[in-house]
Amino acid sequence: MEIMSAHLIDRLARLATGERAFKAGQALFRHDDRVTVIHVVLEGEVRLVRSLGGGGELTLQRARPGDVLAEASLFSERYHCDAVALCAGRTRVIDKSTLRRALSTDRDLANAWTARLAHEVQRARQRAEILSLRTVADRLNGWLAASGQQLPGRGAWRTLATEIAVSPEALYREIAQRRRQKAKRPLTGGQRA
Repeated sequence: MEIMSAHLIDRLARLATGERAFKAGQALFRHDDRVTVIHVVLEGEVRLVRSLGGGGELTLQRARPGDVLAEASLFSERYHCDAVALCAGRTRVIDKSTLRRALSTDRDLANAWTARLAHEVQRARQRAEILSLRTVADRLNGWLAASGQQLPGRGAWRTLATEIAVSPEALYREIAQRRRQKAKRPLTGGQRA
């Protein structure tokens, strides 16, 4: 899939009409803005958010370098959410109508785009399954299984808590409990202290 993604990003770069820089906290677009371009994140991180009643927010995507931001907007007239930069960065922009024409005439590009969307559907389903789990421990286990069994560094725990929809404090407690349990495990057979 990574080869497909690199191939797609290369193909999209050929269609780009420019780049846009953004600062932390800046909106790249807002809900109900007209869709005129598609963004490919080159640097930084952008979060797609939808406002909920009562002041809450729902994160729909965290786009990082190499990600297409709000790819479903290619087939929409207006954005259905806000895109807000989590840190400074830049995107490559592609005119929406240019990309749609290219997808209808370039089979290779259309196949790469379709493969990317299929991968995103798989990720969305995986995330939905993780979020359907009831406990913090189960959600963390699901996330670890999906990510190759590697807990991110301490600086990324808050982001992980958001991804699995638990409070940062609940995640910190779960990680601390796992570390305590690991420290208490007796050594077996050929292990040395």
